[in-house]
Amino acid sequence: MANLTSSFLGIKSPNPFWLASAPPTDKQYNVERAFKAGWGGVVWKTLGAEGPPIVNVQGPRYGAIHSNDRRLLGLNNIELITDRPLEINLKEIKEVKKKWPDRAMVVSLMVPCEEQCWIDILKRVEETEADGIELNFGCPHGMSERGMGSAVGQVPDYVEMVARWCKQNTRMPVIVKLTPNISDIRQPARAALKGGADAVSLINTISSIVGVDLDEMSPEPHTDGKGTSGGYCGPAVKPIALNMVAQLARDPEMKNLPISGIGGVTVWKDAAEFMALGAGNVQVCTAAMAYGFNIVQEMTTGLSNWMDSKGYTSVDQIIGKAVPNVTDWQYLNLNYVVKARIDQDSCIKCGRCHIVCEDTSHQAITNIVDGKRHFEVIDEECVGCNLCVSVCPVQDCITMEHISSGVDPRTKEEISKDYGNWTTHPNNPSKIPDAAE
Repeated sequence: MANLTSSFLGIKSPNPFWLASAPPTDKQYNVERAFKAGWGGVVWKTLGAEGPPIVNVQGPRYGAIHSNDRRLLGLNNIELITDRPLEINLKEIKEVKKKWPDRAMVVSLMVPCEEQCWIDILKRVEETEADGIELNFGCPHGMSERGMGSAVGQVPDYVEMVARWCKQNTRMPVIVKLTPNISDIRQPARAALKGGADAVSLINTISSIVGVDLDEMSPEPHTDGKGTSGGYCGPAVKPIALNMVAQLARDPEMKNLPISGIGGVTVWKDAAEFMALGAGNVQVCTAAMAYGFNIVQEMTTGLSNWMDSKGYTSVDQIIGKAVPNVTDWQYLNLNYVVKARIDQDSCIKCGRCHIVCEDTSHQAITNIVDGKRHFEVIDEECVGCNLCVSVCPVQDCITMEHISSGVDPRTKEEISKDYGNWTTHPNNPSKIPDAAE
């Protein structure tokens, strides 16, 4: 059996599946239910400084995007950080950690950008014996209007400053949670590292409006006829999260910076993909909110079975495995050729492949053969774009067949000439490969 034990920043947990800072980790009751279900750790919902109470809306806090079969694809929320008293949260964190010493307990924090505010709350969190802290620099609604959350995460100088304050004033490992609401995720990540952060976690939610109530003419969800943008999460954000994780994993300046991956993790395969692109563990929120805490059992069993089938004995063997194969477009082999192939036995003759290829692509699929409704690929026209595979409703009915690898004839100098000085731009982490690579 594969060993799923995880050690992230020296924080040990029985598996790499943590619950992210969110409503599921807001109180002792929820967290203990999660641990009983099998979660390896939690990031406690964000604590704020003592002062004016946090007050949430008393109406809808979530908006959703569904598929046609009502599967939850994306969730938008306008909920703020914990609205429970700081003293109660700290008491419960201490009790849970004492009862579950083998589980990871990280505490998310968000206070004003004043050093003393951070010093004060760090001292109190340390008394709980928590394993680490996560600095919430990503919340895109409510708190950002108060100069916290993504308002900090979008300014690298602030990220560096607060990370440094925390490192200088706590024994606990410091994780910086990054906002995706920024043009280049590497800039705040580099700032976090410069400030001494031990790791980063990403992505936090994406600023969004998921829909409009056309009767009320108000964004959803709405309160008393008014709506606002919220934070978007769930399976729909996974591609964005994977890309940003890979960007950090590829950056030479952050070669050894541990990453906690967040964004749409719903099944074991999602977690394996995040780890293959450089994440040391994963955090989950929306899937737990949609299906309950017991989903972790499928995640751990599935990951373990897959690792066994591939010969992996430790999750450490997966981390970063795919990073060397992530490159920039200009380095892709232009002479690598694939063609679409249709399995006639499983084809249901719906014609979607023909329609999309005829109307929007390369007219490479016939719809009539010998007077009958039949779909075949015209090799001479097929460019291997994969659109037909993407729209086919029958899994594996259409596949891509490798025809020829070929050798890209371009030299390093030609690539450099084609793409100008960008290949040596400081924001570009890629190195120009030799012609043979």
